[in-house]
Amino acid sequence: MLRACFRRTLIATCLTTAGLSASADSFNRIASFPVAQNLGKESINTITSAEIITASEDGNTLIYSDSPRGGIGLVDIKDIHNPKAKGFVDLKGEPTSVAGVGKWVVAGVNTSASYTEPSGYLAIVDQATQKVVQRCDLGGQPDSVAVSKDGRYIAVAIENERDEDLDDGAIPQMPAGFVSIIEFDSETGQCKATNRISVEGLAEIAPTDPEPEFVAFNDKNEVVVTLQENNHLIIIDAENAKVINHFSAGSVDLTQIDVKRDGALTFTESLNNVNREPDAVKWLDDERFVIANEGDYKGGARGFTIFSKAGDVLFESGASFEHEVVRVGHYPEKRSGKKGSEPEGLEVATFNGETYIFVMSERGSVIGVYRDTGKAPELVQMLPSGIAPESAIAIPSRNIIATANEADLVEDKGPRSHVMLYELQDKAPNYPQIHSTLDDHGVPIGWGALSGLAADLNKAGTLYAVNDSFYSAQPAIFTIDATQSPAKITHKMTVTKDGKAAEKLDLEGIAVDPKGGYWLASEGNAKKDVPHAIYHVTTEGSIDQTITFPEALLEQQERFGAEGITLVDNTLWIAIQRPWKDDSKEQTKLLAYDLDSQTWKAAHYPLEKAESGWMGLSEITAHNGNLYILERDNQLAEAAKVKRLYKVELSAVKTGKLGATLPEVHKELVYDFLPELQSSKGIVVDKIEGFTIDANNIGYAITDNDGVDDSTGETLFFKIGEFK
Repeated sequence: MLRACFRRTLIATCLTTAGLSASADSFNRIASFPVAQNLGKESINTITSAEIITASEDGNTLIYSDSPRGGIGLVDIKDIHNPKAKGFVDLKGEPTSVAGVGKWVVAGVNTSASYTEPSGYLAIVDQATQKVVQRCDLGGQPDSVAVSKDGRYIAVAIENERDEDLDDGAIPQMPAGFVSIIEFDSETGQCKATNRISVEGLAEIAPTDPEPEFVAFNDKNEVVVTLQENNHLIIIDAENAKVINHFSAGSVDLTQIDVKRDGALTFTESLNNVNREPDAVKWLDDERFVIANEGDYKGGARGFTIFSKAGDVLFESGASFEHEVVRVGHYPEKRSGKKGSEPEGLEVATFNGETYIFVMSERGSVIGVYRDTGKAPELVQMLPSGIAPESAIAIPSRNIIATANEADLVEDKGPRSHVMLYELQDKAPNYPQIHSTLDDHGVPIGWGALSGLAADLNKAGTLYAVNDSFYSAQPAIFTIDATQSPAKITHKMTVTKDGKAAEKLDLEGIAVDPKGGYWLASEGNAKKDVPHAIYHVTTEGSIDQTITFPEALLEQQERFGAEGITLVDNTLWIAIQRPWKDDSKEQTKLLAYDLDSQTWKAAHYPLEKAESGWMGLSEITAHNGNLYILERDNQLAEAAKVKRLYKVELSAVKTGKLGATLPEVHKELVYDFLPELQSSKGIVVDKIEGFTIDANNIGYAITDNDGVDDSTGETLFFKIGEFK
């Protein structure tokens, strides 16, 4: 049993990622708001999305654009730890951006009939009454909106976006975009005059079809504009409504990156002369600005760059930002190639005299926090986010920053769109809880979708994990140093067969073999020709023995098979995730394979009743005469109920022959992981997948981040106390 004095511990409460700032000040997530709470009387299954976010002047209200619903949502954050729904304003169109100015919210609204007939207006909304007080015609399809610091001007990027299905999205596609500078009366909320500024003929790429993407003001009322597809940057004097400078965003050479969507994390390739193609832009001061190089056309430098307004490159991140995304397990392998981690959103703000740059990886669902030094920015930390962080707004007066995370996966029963809040605290960061180091070639160890967990038999704090079939071309065993905080992945060994990465594996469990090597459990999938099987691998990772499931099992097989494996004396115990055809809905099997006699037996494990979805097993670990078993439902967020560790006393277990009536084991609740999962203040994940007890009797657990595919990408790693 666990000692009575054990304490719940997130493994990363002491130090931040190696190489990051050791400052005590850090941003930690303190609350999350699912924007579906603003649906009111609409069906809870209505798709909704927080995209661009801003804040009221007093910092007590957040306002986000919601394209699917055609309006803007408001969130009450007077209590930053308990955000509440504050209402929704229907704008009768597609809001593309929002910005706050005094008591108003201004929103660009797309009302285009087609790509060739673009139209839109600027909505001026009274925050208090939540009413539209004026609609200012824009003469085209708006994208980004920004307000000058003195409230005198509103800049709108009129993108008149391309049709990506027409000629494979090639430009030029008319009509051309432009920039509008609106003279604004912040007292009355009236648009006094509109200046249409042509930006045609400036870029080398499709000069007749500029597509302004993002706008931002400095304190001199100068506006920087990104032309993403045109790979160009423009500086506009708002007061005189004219272009004062423009230059190419340029290109960058990238090394040690992954360029193939092949089910493997391999950071050994290069791309040369890649156009930056910036999306978001923010001023660092009146002379410098930073761009996020998303790429959405032909380029995509997957980093960020600092420019002077004269056009000089002052800093280029190259692949360094992407490498940090890799190290915290957030690299989106399915986006390998042109965009990689896809930096899209930016925020710049000064807290306690320090200027921070927040770089948002849309596909990696993670945020890099950098300190502006005037030269090369200093990486401070990596923040977890919801799925697809699109934008952020800092409120330095309250020491907080909020992100808008646009993805809403309600149709797939996945996570909803969220607004998340972070506070600058005099504490070490509580994320990541696990990260990787560099390999022998100086390349970050790529990882994700960790499932089974096992402990070294002799070395306390040394653990081993496997990844599942998400990385089908790179099944691997990872070595984890859990004596550090955060825990560190120090080595990655590919599982091989005949000298090549083994195919047809879905590794879900691992056990250390005291005679050498490892036992691995692979979950089968008949539709993909992946067999239900157990494999033994050498210390070098080569498969040298295969144990297939017997026919008596396979004739009853279902998709959800072996989810954990452990070794007791010379018997392998395997946890089957869910009931098979010959099981009741309330039971699943614990298999026992005797390595000496090569015979199978089994027992039934009683499952908890699921309030919704299904209940199943994730892990099995033997320790001091007991089997410790992870049991969970497949629910996430507020619907998650069962994420528990149970104990089965081995001496009381009776087994039976396959095909016969099986005895049922007795289980005893040992630990509830739900409080840990909730303590991250994000979306409660469904997959707590690995558990083990090390040579010092300390228990550890880990979650599976699904390879950052339709997932927040967060991997949580827990140290839960001593087991006797």
